[in-house]
Amino acid sequence: MCGIVGALSLATPSVQTQNLESMLSLITHRGPDDAGYLFYHTGTRHKSQVSFYQNFCDSEFAHLSPLLPCLQDPQSQRELGRHEWDLFLAHRRLAIIDKSPAGHQPMSDLSRNIWLCFNGEIYNFKELRTQLQQLGHQFFTQTDTEVLLYAYVQWGIDCVQRFNGMFAFALYDNFKKRLYLARDRYGIKPLYYGITPEKTFVFASENRSIVRYDSRFGVLDCEALLEYFTFQNIFTDKTFFKGIHLLPAGHYLTIDLATQRIDTTQYWDFCFQSATSLDEDACAAELERLFRQSVSRQLMSDVPIGGYLSGGIDSGSICALATESLPYLNTFTVGFDLTSAKGIELGFDERAVSERLSYLFKTEHYEMVLKSGDMERCLHTFAYHLEEPRVGQSYPNFYAAKLASKFVRVVLSGCGGDELFGGYPWRYYQALDCHDFDDYVDKYYLFWQRLVPNSELKNLFAPIAQDVAHVWTRDIFRNVLQHTAPAKTKEDYINNSLYFEAKTFLHGLLVVEDKLSMAHSLETRVPFLDNELVDFAQSIPLHYKLRNLEHQRINENDLGSKRAVLKKTNDGKLIFRKMLQNFLPNEVTDAIKKGFSSPDSSWFEGESLAFVRTKLFDKHAPLFDYLDYNTTHRLVSEHLEGRANRRLFIWSLLNFNEWCTINLRR
Repeated sequence: MCGIVGALSLATPSVQTQNLESMLSLITHRGPDDAGYLFYHTGTRHKSQVSFYQNFCDSEFAHLSPLLPCLQDPQSQRELGRHEWDLFLAHRRLAIIDKSPAGHQPMSDLSRNIWLCFNGEIYNFKELRTQLQQLGHQFFTQTDTEVLLYAYVQWGIDCVQRFNGMFAFALYDNFKKRLYLARDRYGIKPLYYGITPEKTFVFASENRSIVRYDSRFGVLDCEALLEYFTFQNIFTDKTFFKGIHLLPAGHYLTIDLATQRIDTTQYWDFCFQSATSLDEDACAAELERLFRQSVSRQLMSDVPIGGYLSGGIDSGSICALATESLPYLNTFTVGFDLTSAKGIELGFDERAVSERLSYLFKTEHYEMVLKSGDMERCLHTFAYHLEEPRVGQSYPNFYAAKLASKFVRVVLSGCGGDELFGGYPWRYYQALDCHDFDDYVDKYYLFWQRLVPNSELKNLFAPIAQDVAHVWTRDIFRNVLQHTAPAKTKEDYINNSLYFEAKTFLHGLLVVEDKLSMAHSLETRVPFLDNELVDFAQSIPLHYKLRNLEHQRINENDLGSKRAVLKKTNDGKLIFRKMLQNFLPNEVTDAIKKGFSSPDSSWFEGESLAFVRTKLFDKHAPLFDYLDYNTTHRLVSEHLEGRANRRLFIWSLLNFNEWCTINLRR
């Protein structure tokens, strides 16, 4: 688990060397154990066609690696300054597998013509290693990085199809004169890129490194802002930084230096279709087999592993199986002070259930209780590490990662279970009342107006109306569904909804989880997103996942009906609940869906009221360079006066305002 940065000059003789080292230092938190730098001549624009490289080490391992001089060494700096380099690769390492210096990156093949910077874990690397050895390849480390490298040597970039894991990597092939960027199927690990006006291609695990290379990227993309305040998420490849893009999940990007052509290829996509012919009992048995296999795969580590234990069935099931293999498992729960909570928020604290599960599984359990005011205390640091607002009110995740990082370097998360098995029934039933595909898109689009009513968007964005006049967020929404199979039945439409949420909501959660865990040098693993498990889960018939398909109704414009459905959330994940009866108590398997959320709706009206007013009722606050003050004031006031629940909108405003303070010059 690591961080990577790089730059490739497509036109000018050399990349700008003055900011390269600091690009990597900005993401030290992603890999505090080691740093490696590669400066390379590709030979495409030099009189000599012989490639030249220099690889530097900057870590406690430097004295153990005589072939890798330290970048801080004066002689190395003089050598660096004597050349023009058109390729730069650099890596920060969080040592999880094979902690020895042998895992140093950038890593190359024996010819020094193929170079790799890799962030992530390949859980099936031992099986791949055996296959590659049988094909004649020799290995010198115990790392999955070396397996990825020689998988590429053997199978080319199509090797990504063989990886079961989470990854984002950059690979340069000097034989083919090509640079590849690739991201895992689901988008667990992020990878950003941008192109400067001088045609330098810059990429990194985090936006800030790209902005450090060229400050011209540090401008707000107003189209991304509109997208975010429509969906509380970004569905396209845009970011808040204009010109910086997020490589889509399940894609790889190719730069051919000979032609300077840049292509993006999709190698995998979700496909929810009720395809399995197994009966319910056989389906549950196969699900248990695959789930156990996934958890077992993701326990590989040379450092301590822990698990989040929220009290729900997803994290509870993972910890239950992990403790069958690990004699001691550290578990972590974040709870909430509910003194001033009301309504549905009274059920947000799940510490009692977590403690019960910890007792059953005999884990070493740690808890943290968040109170009103904890959001204010972490907001600046939180916004810095998240880099841009994304889905959810996620500062509790920041505290959860902070807690876990005090005891372990790897933590298991239950993310993905809801999206695979229908854990949000009130969302999917939208499909039951549609007449055709466009009607379905219209209704589902309105349902996903998470922050403000669609009718308010024009007023809210009045200050930048000209910048976003050409953007139609309904088209953005519809484009997510363009690759789904034609819908003929109600089940088809619900499968479209499962596809949509896996592509958007789940992806947003994964981006948030990566940023907030890596802020604390913590690796998060998601056992639900195992390739074999995901493939099987997508094939499970809907009536094994959801109850009352023909009778459930919801009017998305009727808040009362929506609240009623929110109370009936044990109608989802039926087959998963059935499978869990083998190793979880009934009070857990039959529990309703609550989610991991703090009681901020009440806190914003009470203890945090002064903070909200100070930040959001100041006409000179930086967010009002882009959002209309009067519209914002009116919508926020409706919440503070108890006339509407706009906690997500208020959170998003606070988060965006802090983003402006950190990133934009006024």
